[in-house]
This record gives sequence, C-alpha cells and structure tokens, in this order.
Amino acid sequence: MNNEGSAPPPGRGRVVMLVDNGVQGDSRVQKQARSAAAAGWDVTLVGIYSNSSPQQTWTIGEAAVRLVTVPRPLGQHPMNHRRSPRRPLAYRPGRYSAQRINAIKAWQRDIQQRRAVLAAARRSGGGQAGYLLGNLLLLPSRVVGKFLARWARFRGGELHRLRQGQQDPKTLLTRLSMGFWQRTMGNRSWRRLDPGLWDFELGFGPVVDSLKPDIIHANDFRMVGVGVRAAQRARARGRDVKVVWDAHEYVAGVTGRADNPRWLPAQIAYTAEYAPQADAVVTVSATLAELLQQVHKLPERPEVVLNAPSGSSAEGPADQPVPDLRAMCGIGRETPLLVYCGGVNPSRGVDLMVEALRELSDAHIALVTLHPSANNAPSEALHARAVELGVGDRVHLLPYVPHWQVSAFLATANAGVIPILHKPNHELALITKFLEYSHARLPIVCSDVRTMAETTRSTGQGEVFRAGDLADYLRAVRTVLADPDRYRAAYDRPGLLENWTWEAQAEVLDGVYRRLRPDVAPVVRAPTPLEVVAAS
Repeated sequence: MNNEGSAPPPGRGRVVMLVDNGVQGDSRVQKQARSAAAAGWDVTLVGIYSNSSPQQTWTIGEAAVRLVTVPRPLGQHPMNHRRSPRRPLAYRPGRYSAQRINAIKAWQRDIQQRRAVLAAARRSGGGQAGYLLGNLLLLPSRVVGKFLARWARFRGGELHRLRQGQQDPKTLLTRLSMGFWQRTMGNRSWRRLDPGLWDFELGFGPVVDSLKPDIIHANDFRMVGVGVRAAQRARARGRDVKVVWDAHEYVAGVTGRADNPRWLPAQIAYTAEYAPQADAVVTVSATLAELLQQVHKLPERPEVVLNAPSGSSAEGPADQPVPDLRAMCGIGRETPLLVYCGGVNPSRGVDLMVEALRELSDAHIALVTLHPSANNAPSEALHARAVELGVGDRVHLLPYVPHWQVSAFLATANAGVIPILHKPNHELALITKFLEYSHARLPIVCSDVRTMAETTRSTGQGEVFRAGDLADYLRAVRTVLADPDRYRAAYDRPGLLENWTWEAQAEVLDGVYRRLRPDVAPVVRAPTPLEVVAAS
C-alpha cells in the first residue's frame, strides 16, 4: 500500500481511481489500474467493501487496491422512516405495523385459550354457571380485540397503499413532489430525490482526501460527483487536482427502479451537475462519446477507451491453465457449439438461443454467466425452459473464468452470440463480449443494436439479425455455421485486433493523464537497442 498522505516521488504522479463496486468482478477497472501503474503512475484503486469481499487491501500488478465501507442510512427512502400526509392514518413505516398487528393477534389468541379452558372445565364436570360467568367477563375483551384487530388491519392496509402510491410515478402527489424539486433546484434536485448519493461521499471522500491525488479517475456516474468535490477541496488547499470521468454507460438509458420513481431522475440530475466539471471524459464507444458531448455540452469529444481484452497473457498466473470449454460441455470438436458470455437477464435476449435449439437439432449452447446455479433466478429460468422444450441436455451453464482467460476459453466454439434487445445503452456500446469474441476469432451472430451491428457489417466478422426475431436468428446462425472460415478471415485484416487490445486503449488513457498533468507524468523510458531491433 501507498503511505497515505505522502507525496509521490518526482515524476510519478499519483492517480486515485474510484469505482462503486468491490473491484473483483470489474475487468475494466482492474486493467486500468494495472496498466497505469505499469506506465509509471502511482495508482490506488478505491472500491466498496462488503461482507462478500474476500479482503480489504491487495495489489493488481503495481497498483494498490483498497476497499472502503460505505454507510447506507441516507440511501433509505424517506417513506421508510417517516409518516406521510398522504395517508395520515397509516402506521409509521418500519417494524411497528407488524409488531402492533401481531400483538393484537396474540391478545386474541390468549382470549381464545381462556375460553377453551372454560369449555374444557365444563366438559369435565364444571358448572354451567361458571362457564357462562367466565365468558361474560371475557366479552368486553373479545369486543375490544375484534375492534382493535380491524383497526390495525386498516392502518396496516393504509401503510401498504401509501407505499404503492409513493412507488407509482403516475400518482398526482408523486408527480407534484418530483416536479417541484426539479423545477426549483434543477440539477441539484438529486439532493432531495435521492439523498443516498451522499452515502458515497461519506464513504469515499475522506479516503480520497488522505491520498492527496494528482488525478482522480472516477468510474461510472456515481463516482463523478465524489471526484469533482474532492478536487474542489484540494484546490481550496492550493493543490492542482484533475478529474477524469470514465462514463461506462448513458445514465438516462439505465433502467430505473420499479420501487422508486425518484431514483433515475436523481441519477440523471447528479450526472448533469458534475459531468461538465470533469477536466476530461473518456467512454466506451464513439457513439456514446458523441452523445455525451451533445448532452453535457462538453468542450471536447470524449476519448474512447474500449474495454478490450489484453493482448498479453502476463496478467494472470503462468501456472493457471485455461479451462477446456468443450470438455466442460461434454462434447467433441465435431459438435456445433454456440457460446454466450455475460449476464442472462431478460433484456439480454438469451432465451432466443434456447428456443432456437428446437430447430438446430445438432447444436449445443454454452452460457458462461455469473454463478450459474439455483441461486441465480435468470439462469435457472433458462435451464427450466430448456428442459421444458426437451433440449436441457444441450444447454450448458458455465461459470466465469478470469478476464485474461476469456478469449482463449471461448476460442473452441463455432460462434459467439450477442442476442441483446433494443435498449438505449445497448445501442451505444461496443460491449466487452464483442471484443472478447473477436480475440477468440469467433464468427459473431449479433442482434441489430446500432453500434455492434454497424461494426459487424463493416468488418465482415459475422451476421446481424433482427433482435428478438427467432426466424432471422436461425438464418444468421445457419449462415455462419455453413461457412465459418469466411468470417474468421475478417480477423486477418491488418490492425483490426491490434487496435482492439487493452494495450492500445491504455495508451489512450495514459495520453489523457499526461495531457492533464504533464508536470507529474512519469518519464517515458527510451527503448533499448535490443527492443528497437525486436520491434522491427
């Protein structure tokens, strides 16, 4: 680890990278940290610690990794801890409602038990008078208990109806409330719509300040505000700190939260406030770069840094062999194998691959996805559908491999499939799996989402089909399987794969850092004569 607060060596500027996850599953930030440190920058990558994190500090190459605890109290919506005038008779949010209802139920159960004792006493020879007197004495409690039970159910129902109203973006009070803050506060309205964004400031802010960075690299939209505010505090103390915002996706294209209509407008406002204050912006595709410049009125078009695979095997342990994809599927080389790598939620369109197996009688599909088990509902649903269709033995759910092994792991498949549906962010990116398939030299079968479809057609590396169209998907797959060498030949184009390596992207990122802080940029070492000869 770096010594917190100490100045970096001369000519070795300090870069603090921020990411709103636990680092382990994020190949982009891992490659950023490793390559920047290898280029001579003093790098600390700061992420979020959780109970599932295996450790709090480690290193990636020469870069230090540190996970911090992010408190979450502000992330709770106000409806979770205070009353609302919408339903004044509703119980206050929290556990009180259930506690009150169960307390009344317990009281009623006690009354029933006392009546049962009286009835049992009468049956065993007790007098009728004692039975009647006992029930008479219990009558007021029974009446009050029934009244209180109905009152409690009503108040509990009011709380349920209140929550439904607060979660419904169409209700008048929700629209009025959101509209009021948006009109009166503009981009600052996130402070009212989602104060939970302050939780990231409380967790990351003091750590960033203590590291005294020269450059803050803020990954994704939640970190841009953290980075900009940290740079402002540093400048107030006389230190020059530059902020690079790494936009992984278009915020307005993100799916909102069904239980909180305020969440997405808050993220959009938050990003709109801080994105123009970044000193440089990088992003994942040329299409998204153009959109970001237009939406945020950026003075310069963002640089494109693809999340490309590394062209080197040096990232992983030398003694860690690449798993055999076909062996894991239990099939030989002659069996047609279609592979998909990534999440399998409904917007990814992976169910189309399963449905198509009824027509592709000889083919198998390998779904390389996160935790393929009964604990992953989308994966389990796909497998259940495959069994229902009678193709369960040809659908193989496989776990992820380390990011530096992905392309080699997938290379024995016949084609890589990208069946994603039309969503705003799906149209904008040249996603990681596209580049991983390319380095595996796989023919690609891709849906007609804008950026990837345009690239696939221009390079000739695969076939494009209409998203969600089974018949057109079958056409594309059969065309590729009939002549795979035609599509693999596209990868022989000079410079195509070389430009799609992380090493090429790292040069772009290093150039951004050097342009922002040339005074602390690492000295570029001149190549030795032997290296010059080797390069030629």
